[in-house]
Amino acid sequence: MPAMEVMFHSSAFLLPSIPADKTSAAGYAIVVLNQNLPRFTPLLWEHAKLRLCADGGANRIYDELPLFFPDEDALVIRNRYKPDVIKGDMDSIRRDVLDFYLTLGTKVIDESHDQDTTDLDKCILHIRDSSLNQESSKLQILATGALGGRFDHEAGNLNVLYRYPETRIVLLSDDCLIQLLPKTHRHEIQIQSSLQGPHCGLIPIGTSSSKTTTTGLQWDLTDTEMKFGGLVSTSNIVKGEKITVESDSDLLWTISIKKHDSTTP
Repeated sequence: MPAMEVMFHSSAFLLPSIPADKTSAAGYAIVVLNQNLPRFTPLLWEHAKLRLCADGGANRIYDELPLFFPDEDALVIRNRYKPDVIKGDMDSIRRDVLDFYLTLGTKVIDESHDQDTTDLDKCILHIRDSSLNQESSKLQILATGALGGRFDHEAGNLNVLYRYPETRIVLLSDDCLIQLLPKTHRHEIQIQSSLQGPHCGLIPIGTSSSKTTTTGLQWDLTDTEMKFGGLVSTSNIVKGEKITVESDSDLLWTISIKKHDSTTP
């Protein structure tokens, strides 16, 4: 049996300058959801190749981004941080915000007819179909404000990770990030120790895992069974700069983001 292909993961997007290595060369798109903006949103926005707001996420960019730059005029900031696309069912965006970005040339896509998918779903499909997302250079997708707030929204965002396992999607809040580790690959996760950790977890939400093996954790797993109602690897600790994970089921990987770091503008 051929060896399982390794998938590499890095959170280098949280660094002030992104290194031009194999983990970040493809670039990323950012999707802003309708929750409080994490403090590193301006950094991610500036480096993104495509910038989307999911419906009411546009209100957050309009209202909250100027607060990161208290010494600058709010209108200047709103013009500087203009979304390329606003997409969703349009039940949350304010009319004044919509009109403002329309005058700046933002593309607005009203999909109120589609009530079977979330606004994050809608934005992901737009990114996947975009000309920037070529077969040879798939964009990673960073979703800010994807965690916190109403639990049903949060659960819907976690479900999105399982709906598109072939797309690299990272859910972000001020406190942590979450991404899917598909069972089709072995995984090597590069830890930015100045920005992340030490707390982390591996969670088998989609289905139970009969065998999961890791290296680099305080409490490593060795062909360990994990399931809800049994063992779930939460409140684990990263020990080094690299974590490896191999499992017979898709797992959610989560790691804390440190409060005082260079991601703050």
